[in-house]
Amino acid sequence: MQNSKESDFINFLRERAQVEQLLFEEAPEDAESNRVFKFSFMACGVFTCEIDVILKTLVEDEELMDLLFSFLEPNHPHSSLLAGYFSKVVVCLMLRKTVSLMNYVQAHQDVFWQLVDLIGITSIMEVLIRLVGADDHIYPNFMYVMEWLAYSNLLEMIVDKLNPSSSPEVHTNTAETLCAITHNAPSALSVKLSSPSFVERIFGHALEDTQSKSGLVDSLSVCISLLDSKRATYSPLIPINPETVSAMLPKLGDLLKLLNVCSDSKVLSTTYGELKPPLGKHRLKIVEFIAVLLRSGNEIAEKELVSSGARRRILELFFEYPFHNALHHQVESNILSCLESKDNTVVDHLLNDCDVVGKIPQADQSPILSGDSDPPTSCSTGKQVPRTGNFGHITRISNSLIQLGNGSSRTQAYLQ
Repeated sequence: MQNSKESDFINFLRERAQVEQLLFEEAPEDAESNRVFKFSFMACGVFTCEIDVILKTLVEDEELMDLLFSFLEPNHPHSSLLAGYFSKVVVCLMLRKTVSLMNYVQAHQDVFWQLVDLIGITSIMEVLIRLVGADDHIYPNFMYVMEWLAYSNLLEMIVDKLNPSSSPEVHTNTAETLCAITHNAPSALSVKLSSPSFVERIFGHALEDTQSKSGLVDSLSVCISLLDSKRATYSPLIPINPETVSAMLPKLGDLLKLLNVCSDSKVLSTTYGELKPPLGKHRLKIVEFIAVLLRSGNEIAEKELVSSGARRRILELFFEYPFHNALHHQVESNILSCLESKDNTVVDHLLNDCDVVGKIPQADQSPILSGDSDPPTSCSTGKQVPRTGNFGHITRISNSLIQLGNGSSRTQAYLQ
């Protein structure tokens, strides 16, 4: 009886029209709840119940596999519900029938291109991350697959999704995919991504249209991941490639221009007053990128940050936005990295050119710490002036300066 049922089920799977209707066709708006939710849920459950004979029947029949991956074709609806079911089935095959699935995908490379086209759907992005090996080392022939993917133009297609014409959802999922690849260092794909040509490609998309804030933020997130020596999930510290850093430096000046808030007319009302303009996520990400770039320990990067005035500008932002805790954290990290630097030029620049010692005493005098005539942060008329929100960070910076001065006569001279 059981064999008969299995035979009936396998025959049912070969009824393309029925399976396609259950798995891939989006139910009409006036359909009953069973048609909308129950049938597709149960169909997904059958394939993901991990019964070997079912999975074996699926992966060994190319027509059935074609049917499964036909969901990715442009003429199919791609609702998040159906995409979630598709993702569950493919992930189940990846875990239980890895070799067979990868053999199919290698023979049908258009699957990767279709996944990239749909990367804005989170469930599809998760499938792509697993297929490129960025989620786990689950393949018996993992290294071969990575090299094969590195020789293809898959990475170019993914990076190009960061272009300004893409939606914010596509930008976010693309960045997550690329960051996952960097965490898989030193795979062939991660090495390719950290090459100067790809870094330039990423920055090209980031700065192609500065009105696309999501593209800028997510592109910088990828660059920050490339500068993280602890990014590798399965390896010890990965040395940061100096060529990767060098490829980022030519665009530093363009990023600093975006930290200029004078031309931004946006106004954000707050409980204490107004921000004219608000700092914005994109400027915060630029400050974070500069802080990470300094922590990379690259001497050329340190000199470029000094000559460009980047550190001076982010210190000004620290006082211009006295209630932005995320900004304060990044600036404090940047200052402490400078103080720990073995290069006296970097320390001198911070204490002399940036005048960090002179700015700190001003913190007790006014809640608006900028000397500008029209500072970005202003308090409402008639309201009690609030205490600035960066005092904790200022205290830690001051303590670090005192500790450094105790062991350095050079620093002690600035403090006096």
